[in-house]
Amino acid sequence: MQDILRQLEEKREAARQGGGERRVAAQHAKGKLTARERLELLFDPSSFEEWDMFVEHRSSDFGMEEQKIPGDGVVTGHGLVNGRTVFAFSQDFTVFGGSLSEAHAEKICKIMDQAMKVGAPVIGLNDSGGARIQEGVASLAAYAEVFQRNVLASGVVPQVSVVMGPCAGGAVYSPAMTDFIFMVKDSSYMFVTGPDVVKTVTQETVTQEELGGAITHTTRSGVADLAFENDVEALLQLRRFMDFLPSSNRAKPPVRPTSDPVTRAEPALDTLIPANANRPYDMHELITKVVDEGDFFELSPTWAKNILVGFARLDGHPVGIVANQPMVLAGCLDIDSARKAARFVRFCDCFAIPIVTFVDVPGFLPGTQQEYGAIIKHGAKLLFAFAEATVPKVTVITRKAYGGAYDVMSSKHLRGDVNYAWPSAEIAVMGPKGAVEIIFRGDAGDPAKIEARTEEYRQKFANPFVAGSRGYIDDVIAPRDTRARLCRSLAMLRDKQLANPWKKHDNIPL
Repeated sequence: MQDILRQLEEKREAARQGGGERRVAAQHAKGKLTARERLELLFDPSSFEEWDMFVEHRSSDFGMEEQKIPGDGVVTGHGLVNGRTVFAFSQDFTVFGGSLSEAHAEKICKIMDQAMKVGAPVIGLNDSGGARIQEGVASLAAYAEVFQRNVLASGVVPQVSVVMGPCAGGAVYSPAMTDFIFMVKDSSYMFVTGPDVVKTVTQETVTQEELGGAITHTTRSGVADLAFENDVEALLQLRRFMDFLPSSNRAKPPVRPTSDPVTRAEPALDTLIPANANRPYDMHELITKVVDEGDFFELSPTWAKNILVGFARLDGHPVGIVANQPMVLAGCLDIDSARKAARFVRFCDCFAIPIVTFVDVPGFLPGTQQEYGAIIKHGAKLLFAFAEATVPKVTVITRKAYGGAYDVMSSKHLRGDVNYAWPSAEIAVMGPKGAVEIIFRGDAGDPAKIEARTEEYRQKFANPFVAGSRGYIDDVIAPRDTRARLCRSLAMLRDKQLANPWKKHDNIPL
């Protein structure tokens, strides 16, 4: 028995060595951690249970039968993150460049299948050169097996991808189908075709970083949600992030006790809105003053900055925050902001996370670029997402809520449960000046008349009371009381029951 145990430990040690000291040193020289080092940081101490440590590839072409390393380039298993079960795979770039073989994919598929059975999130730490070329079509088939599980797991368990190295070609589609993508600056990239192919086909000269680096995908494409400075920061922030998410669509989001009083008033909010309706203010200030302990985990902060999305807590319970940002494009909705918010709203609805919406929106961004880019279809995504959502929805209109954008931003008409307005709210078809110039276009040559009509329109319509008189607003509240009213409403809605008509699935305007 002692001999067998010794052999077992020798095999385990061989697997732990990965691609060997030289390749591990090369990984460290790039400022990157190894696959196992990353898992040690991600999971609670001594909680990770590794599966399939001894799996090897089955390829015999191109001399591969002579090159077998236990684990075959990916470490898989489960453990605890902040005390809750999470499954993970971590690709090992020191073994065959982390390339995906049939056996490698089978390991990933196994933990994804198990995660769906037990209702636990899946985290993928991606660091791979792509498909194992020596295995040919078998590696492509293996990728498709992973993609299929990404689709089946969508809306069942949270899926998070952390791109910590190369991720190119077909490999990008697995992260793309997960709920969130985090990247590491200067060491990770994602693209369908690399710089060399781009140069050959389109004559464009571009670097890997420019084509698919973390900054590109968090500022220009919106493919990734966050970019971190290094592996350590990414994994520590990932641990914090997972605390906002439920384990599955059958579990409730985790509650964290807070010492922040539910009834805490914020007098500073009474002066947040400028007297001049055209002056901006920072919506971040409202969010951080209202949520528990000022803790707001913002997603995609550098892309589509005219809308804010992210997670926070109210009375210890996780909520999803969607808010127009008057500091950027006056808070107008455009193609990117509609896409960004719609995807976030649908995630919250999948996993029973209540949605709090702060509204200050003068309308949709005008212009040929937006119309040619299909703002109609993209704007409809956000409309569809809010209308479809059955989770608790609480809305606060702080200032402008004009036109169709008023409807879109979780209005009472889209089954908003509780809709509040601040006294500064202006709920109307359009701004007073624009409305008067249309209604009284015959007076266009008389500035005094136009000004008088504008003031008349402002008094009559640019306030929350017309909407309140029709029941579209449940109450007009003092800004300082926003936290207390939100907490009270969400407590009332905690056991909300609402179901959409039976259907195989909807047909959201993609």
